[in-house]
Amino acid sequence: MEEFKHIPVLLNEVIDGLKIKKDGIYIDCTIGGGGHSEQILKRLSSKGHLYGIDKDEDALLACKERLKGYKNLILIHSDYKDAHEILLEKGVESFDGLLIDLGVSSYQLDTAGRGFSFLREGHLDMRMDKSQGIDAYFVVNNYPREKLLEILYKYGEEANAKRIVDNIIKQREIKPIETTIELKDIIEASFPKKVIYGKGGVSKKTFQAIRIEVNGELIGLEEAIEKYIKMLKPGGRMAIITFHSLEDRIVKNVFKREATDCICPPKTPVCICGHKKTINLVNKKPITASESELSLNPRSSSAKLRIIEKL
Repeated sequence: MEEFKHIPVLLNEVIDGLKIKKDGIYIDCTIGGGGHSEQILKRLSSKGHLYGIDKDEDALLACKERLKGYKNLILIHSDYKDAHEILLEKGVESFDGLLIDLGVSSYQLDTAGRGFSFLREGHLDMRMDKSQGIDAYFVVNNYPREKLLEILYKYGEEANAKRIVDNIIKQREIKPIETTIELKDIIEASFPKKVIYGKGGVSKKTFQAIRIEVNGELIGLEEAIEKYIKMLKPGGRMAIITFHSLEDRIVKNVFKREATDCICPPKTPVCICGHKKTINLVNKKPITASESELSLNPRSSSAKLRIIEKL
């Protein structure tokens, strides 16, 4: 296995935002390369515990090696959306802090065989959990035209979806589309050359859309956040890092709703919902990367961090 390289995004902002208690229980829902987790562990006493969750087994193997000196780390192979059940089985009914980093790791992007990047040739895969069945190859070569259009519009917000999908259909009738570069070439052929050379990265939205579909990234996100808010101890904090507008919108709306007492329609004369706020927003506007971080890690440019505190 190649080295699992990943530069933790907004590291200082996350650690400061979590206000780590040395004897606390913390959850890193997407442990990735372990960058955030390592800094959390450094701040915990022997009584504190960190549960590191990831559905990518390569990430867990890398963290097991990187963080082997810490006896209070428990690694869990799971999608973070399902991990609350495993935590309950392990006796964790509540915790002091939780982090969800929804980004794709540098290792996943830079390892050609994982098939995430249009910059490197590899089999169309894009699975974060390599044990799951559906991969990008299946989506590209088997989804009907209407379904492909739907995911490109919905998950990629791609205005040129019709032409891209028509070209995908045309090509796969000749032979299956097998690699990331084959797909990239089809996408680029769907745009005028002046657009390709003027903007660059015209494949980004389509690759994003297919990746989100393959991994079901938005399905269950709202429900997972709500469950974790309920498990958060009073005074505990939750930090979520998003990388595109679809994710951020979901996180923003859940946090806004849970930080509001009445959520009745505006013209309702008397509250009938009975909703009571359960959290406070630590930052009303998302925290973004500093100029110094951007210069060191350009991939942090789209990262947004939102933090809440449980009442």
